[in-house]
Amino acid sequence: MDYRETLDYLFSQLPVFTRIGKAAYKADLDNIKALCEALGSPEKGLRCIHIAGTNGKGSSSHFIASILQEAGYKTGLFTSPHLKDFRERIKINGKMISRQAVVKFTRENRDLFEALKPSFFEMTVALAFNHFRDKHVDIAVIETGLGGRLDSTNIIDPEISLITNISMDHMDLLGDTKGKIGVEKAGIIKYDRPVIIGERSPETDTIFLNKASLEKSRIVFAEDFVCWSNITSSFEDTQTHLHLTGRYNEPGKEPVKLAIDSPLAGNYQQKNLKGVICAIEQIKILGWKIPVIALTDGIKNVVKNTGLHGRWEILGHHPLIICDTAHNEAGVREVVDQLKNINFRKLHIVWGMVGDKDVGTILKLLPLDASYYFCKPAIPRGLDEQVLLEKSLEAGLSGNSYHSVKKAFKAARTEANEGDLIYVGGSTFVVAEVV
Repeated sequence: MDYRETLDYLFSQLPVFTRIGKAAYKADLDNIKALCEALGSPEKGLRCIHIAGTNGKGSSSHFIASILQEAGYKTGLFTSPHLKDFRERIKINGKMISRQAVVKFTRENRDLFEALKPSFFEMTVALAFNHFRDKHVDIAVIETGLGGRLDSTNIIDPEISLITNISMDHMDLLGDTKGKIGVEKAGIIKYDRPVIIGERSPETDTIFLNKASLEKSRIVFAEDFVCWSNITSSFEDTQTHLHLTGRYNEPGKEPVKLAIDSPLAGNYQQKNLKGVICAIEQIKILGWKIPVIALTDGIKNVVKNTGLHGRWEILGHHPLIICDTAHNEAGVREVVDQLKNINFRKLHIVWGMVGDKDVGTILKLLPLDASYYFCKPAIPRGLDEQVLLEKSLEAGLSGNSYHSVKKAFKAARTEANEGDLIYVGGSTFVVAEVV
């Protein structure tokens, strides 16, 4: 098989969450353990950082990987889902795994796949661990796929763990309260391994404290250590930058001044960066050499170093075009708040969703005074554009439906004038079709 045939085989033969949703979720770690054991347990001995959370775990993973790369470490990065190319999920120092490596791994282990019947995500996790071992990375940043306790990545023994935040998403799998979801995310807290909590919450703080106590894990709440004193944004070279100044305060030590320039300009990055900075400080305590310049340059160069896209990304000007992968209640709230701070004549929103989200709740968050272009992302889980239109009309929104993201985006660009704003979002899979 060539690369395209290999991907066709993997997507057609293995249960894929992006295609069939809940049915692809494995509620135990038996398969991934058996799969990795058959591969010689590549996860053992892998030095890594494990990251979970409802929102922000992708951005945080890329920030940390970029910082480690700037510090001179050969850094693996595992994230999901991908936007354009499957290989985006597995990178070393920003370079995607080769097509040949994907083909070779699949060919050599096809009998194993057919015997164990792993999910697509389990196979991808095994491939990543195997690749990082074979390439002798110094450290790998591993993002969970869904949840934490039963996520396929949760067979590693990390240097540290980071939980970015907890909000309502995947309730059918993780629980219908923040507390229940917090229990699942807390599953990545490991014995005698520090854990950083990106955001405090009365529903989850005690859960994390109890789990950390049980595991004898040092727990750090990032909000207690990092404080921003000034936050501004600017346009530079057609890119929006987020400028942050503040302090890192560790008890018993002099505060460290922070001056951060981030090309990821979503307001939510203020919260993500608190967790990122605390994570870096914790691994420094473990002996990793990361100078301040590596921290600041790693954040500033994250897009160049790791190839991250789709986070409050500017796609064009006159009209201004912005996309963001926010797709659940908490993420959409952040986006809507940020849209209010932009000057534009008229707002156009290209919007599509997957069917297993809390569609009604999310639609009620969207601005009523925008023109909408409803569409279906090109995946089986995509919510039919006509159904989305009907639900949107019930929520007081107005617009038209389009059979594809490309048609909706084209219509928005046709209708928009120079001083307008086009926002593209609702799903990672919608953004993937326009970036």
